[in-house]
Amino acid sequence: MPTPHEAEKQHTGPEEADRPPSMSSHDAAPSGPPSRNPCCLCWCCCCSCSWNQERQRAWQASRESKLQPLPSCEVCTPPSPEEVQSWAQSFDKLMHSPTGRSVFRAFLRTEYSEENMLFWLACEELKAEANQHVVDEKARLIYEDYVSILSPKEVSLDSRVREGINRKMQEPSPHTFDDAQLQIYTLMHRDSYPRFLTSPAYRSLLLQGAPQSSSEA
Repeated sequence: MPTPHEAEKQHTGPEEADRPPSMSSHDAAPSGPPSRNPCCLCWCCCCSCSWNQERQRAWQASRESKLQPLPSCEVCTPPSPEEVQSWAQSFDKLMHSPTGRSVFRAFLRTEYSEENMLFWLACEELKAEANQHVVDEKARLIYEDYVSILSPKEVSLDSRVREGINRKMQEPSPHTFDDAQLQIYTLMHRDSYPRFLTSPAYRSLLLQGAPQSSSEA
């Protein structure tokens, strides 16, 4: 028969076993915020893990190096008065002028719609590409940057055009975004172009050419 001391040990044993092991000062958890939980396997933009941040930085580098080919044309090649005046004749003449596109792009930036021009330029660059491997990569970047609903620079496309792009992205080609590019071109023509012609930026360019035109006359 167990002694009272042994009975007390047997009584307290299970309780001791259920308690978590105590931590010494050496084994104590370090102070500071808890570590992040492992990230989910998806790569959606709402994810805040370090892996996703690295991917975002890679996307930004790709956009800067591949999808914005125009230099600062308003600085390197100042437009002539005749060229500036021609921009008011038609939207096509504005868009066919590298300097005109650059000035128009700066105007779109003030209206928070610069992504329309960036998308159009990216499509033009894609159509000039012959290497299929490069086409696949650029098409993916264009989709992620301007078509995906997760992108902050998503352009406005109707459901029919979006469905067509989704089908074509299974086998991308230089013309995957032709319908979308035309839709954005039409949007800029009807919506932004009339306001551009009455903007202070365009009026200023017209006034800069006026003294030169009068002196030549």
